[in-house]
Amino acid sequence: MIDIHCHLEQPDFSKDRDEIIETCKKELKAVITCCAHPRDFDLTLQLTEKYKNFVFATCGIHPEYIKEVSEKEIDECIEKIKQNKEKIVAIGETGMDKFWIQEVDWQVKQKDLFVNLISLAKKIDKPLVVHSREACKDVLEILESENAKKVLLHLWGDKNLIKTILDYGWHISVGPILLKSKNHKKMIRDMPIERIMTETDSPWFGVEEKRGVPTNVKFVVQKISEIKKMNIEDVDRITTQNAVKFFSLNI
Repeated sequence: MIDIHCHLEQPDFSKDRDEIIETCKKELKAVITCCAHPRDFDLTLQLTEKYKNFVFATCGIHPEYIKEVSEKEIDECIEKIKQNKEKIVAIGETGMDKFWIQEVDWQVKQKDLFVNLISLAKKIDKPLVVHSREACKDVLEILESENAKKVLLHLWGDKNLIKTILDYGWHISVGPILLKSKNHKKMIRDMPIERIMTETDSPWFGVEEKRGVPTNVKFVVQKISEIKKMNIEDVDRITTQNAVKFFSLNI
């Protein structure tokens, strides 16, 4: 099993980060941590170096942070990514968020940043990890207009747009929300297993505890197997293969 999207850089893990990762090594094939703010870039790369070929990293700027990240910081972050492109497996997360950012002017800036990071992904030949909270249609339109190729729609939530995703050859990832959400259950039912990856978005979306952890991905795999009436071993194998191929993981 692979947790393809968590946030090991978050302060929630500061007291026991190494312990959490060691536990993950006993249960998972790999963990992909997502650096979503420039301030976390150095720590993220330190983790990938310390846990080489187990902890991998995506790097980008979360659209939620558009108000607090300056143009200079964006430019510096992009330059850092270019300089360290061999140490990361994807650009992201990036995208649109109309839940946290409701002002139209700031949403325009989100779009500009999104387009900028799509361009970066093309230049350095990396896949994209895309955030789309309350902006699913907007995100797909932007990806289409920018001719994005290798795309993972992180925690995708709109089952009505699945056909578009399939037509473009993109992937989705699903997390512990699958345990409760009827909408997500229907979406996973209709999505080919070859286009699905598993995640936790830890430290959020806890299952058996208040804090989410990457090992919770096992509950997601189990629920997928129930929904699709597949053996859990097959779901584990196929979703793991999907992640290894999509991110070109050296494991």
